[in-house]
Amino acid sequence: MNKAELVAAIAEKTGLKKNEAEKALKAFSDVVAEELANGGKVQLVGFGTFEVVERPAREGRNPQTKKTMTIAASKAPKFKAGKALKDMVNK
Repeated sequence: MNKAELVAAIAEKTGLKKNEAEKALKAFSDVVAEELANGGKVQLVGFGTFEVVERPAREGRNPQTKKTMTIAASKAPKFKAGKALKDMVNK
């Protein structure tokens, strides 16, 4: 499912117009992104949790030159599915 299909499905389920559903989806993604950028997490009970994980610096290898190099520490967004979502997928 791509974004346009998701917007259409949200509009159908909620009775909203497609442009309103797209605004709601954009607002949701913006709020989640802002919260993660501020170091917080978003927990939706039954669905899952969006959070930031810190990856430490590590040694890697350039596959072309075979030389070792240092890969800088970074932060990455992570989604952990909730029990209800896992149960629905595993039916």
